[in-house]
Amino acid sequence: MSKTRPAPMRLTARIYTFVLILVTLPLSSASDNTTLACNNLQTLLDPSVVQFPPTSNDPNSAGNYTSTITSTWNLFNAEFTPTCIVFPRTSSDVQVAMKEIFDSDVNYAVKAGGHSAMKGWNNVDNGILIAFDYMNHISYDPIKDTITMEPAIRWGEAVTALESQGVAPVGGRVDDVGTGLLLGGGLSFLSPAHGFSADNFVELDVVLVNGTMVTATQTNEYADLFKSLKGGGNRFGIVTRYEVRAVHVGTKEDKNWFGGSIMYPEASFDALAKAVLQYTQDNNDPNAAILVYFGALVLPDNTLFSFAMANLFHNNPSESLFNITFSPFLSIQPIISTTLGPLSYHDIAFSLTEPLPSNGHGQLFGATVLSSSPGSESEQAYIDTVHQWINFTKNEALYSELNTTVLAFTPIPVSQIVVGRQRGGNVIDPPLEAYNAVQFQVTLKTGIKSVSREMEEAREVFFEKWGSSFTRITPLSKRV
Repeated sequence: MSKTRPAPMRLTARIYTFVLILVTLPLSSASDNTTLACNNLQTLLDPSVVQFPPTSNDPNSAGNYTSTITSTWNLFNAEFTPTCIVFPRTSSDVQVAMKEIFDSDVNYAVKAGGHSAMKGWNNVDNGILIAFDYMNHISYDPIKDTITMEPAIRWGEAVTALESQGVAPVGGRVDDVGTGLLLGGGLSFLSPAHGFSADNFVELDVVLVNGTMVTATQTNEYADLFKSLKGGGNRFGIVTRYEVRAVHVGTKEDKNWFGGSIMYPEASFDALAKAVLQYTQDNNDPNAAILVYFGALVLPDNTLFSFAMANLFHNNPSESLFNITFSPFLSIQPIISTTLGPLSYHDIAFSLTEPLPSNGHGQLFGATVLSSSPGSESEQAYIDTVHQWINFTKNEALYSELNTTVLAFTPIPVSQIVVGRQRGGNVIDPPLEAYNAVQFQVTLKTGIKSVSREMEEAREVFFEKWGSSFTRITPLSKRV
């Protein structure tokens, strides 16, 4: 996340404050200050650690600078030009960088996996970017039964590295996503049984805004910082080492799951929306996990292909038990296709792999929650949400820039919330009732670097109508 002129962080055993102060300075003054800070860092660290943009005389002079910028998943973040990039090899390098940033009072950003959908969250213009490309180590300690990870590891890499030992972290559902997911809370196919990803923190090494490094746990003097990082993002410091609980998932030969995906046509959308609500209300099996999304793709001839996918997984190899657990989805007709069968967790971890290259597209996101309170009003709210998204997809004025759009539902069961509370709580702190996390994604066509007024207005209309559904349902949506 991009940061602006950090103020000092005062530390006590129980209090952490982090105030971002906006100061108006002449642009040249701020730029000169940043250049001086970059020069100082190159002296303190090494030219291979601190890199500048390529020069016109030597376009190859930048090392990894250009590839790091262009590899960000959201194209909008590739449009920023940092004054320099720091490529730390150790936590000590991060400490040196943050102290110089703090002392020089300059803007900065942090990039781990680079998969953030939010503009400005993993790059910065005329500031210092800390990019963790070289800090991607991961290991398993069988004595402590914990996994230690550095920030640049991605979930596919993590699962692959640990597969032979039969363990995995409670990580993301898309293999290309990085550890930033942990600080945002984190949704995983292991979450119903093991909580949000952040609920599995054991120990965190955190570099604070002034360059000080602390180790935070649930029980030491930095317990408040520890809890703040369980869903609070990187607002309170930069995590350079994660120690998390290991989940014993088996190797890729261990087919101890059953599941897969079912694809539905638009004719089944209403039934699928009802099934999502019914499942969220009725399911109390922590070994069951789903991700349902409605998708639309603008084809080269400017026609629209609409579909929906129910990704259904059960941590039990019994097909009959799977059929009972997911009966609301299995009874829906018509369907387009289905791929159900025995699976390993390794299979599941790569089941949502994005087409390559996954970058190069501008991304626009929105999110909220929907309650699962009983009654016809909740059912209608789910259907209305899908219909509002369908109306968005049918707006042909957007097709010149729209590539795909997705409306995704992730049921959060009570079991997941209980795990978090048993482990000291998190800053998400939902009430003890099942609900759906809902995400609205718009992906623009390759190379489009700005958003049209028509697209912005269409998204605003969707959000306004989307929000009107919530007034009919629940205290939950009002609270979040």
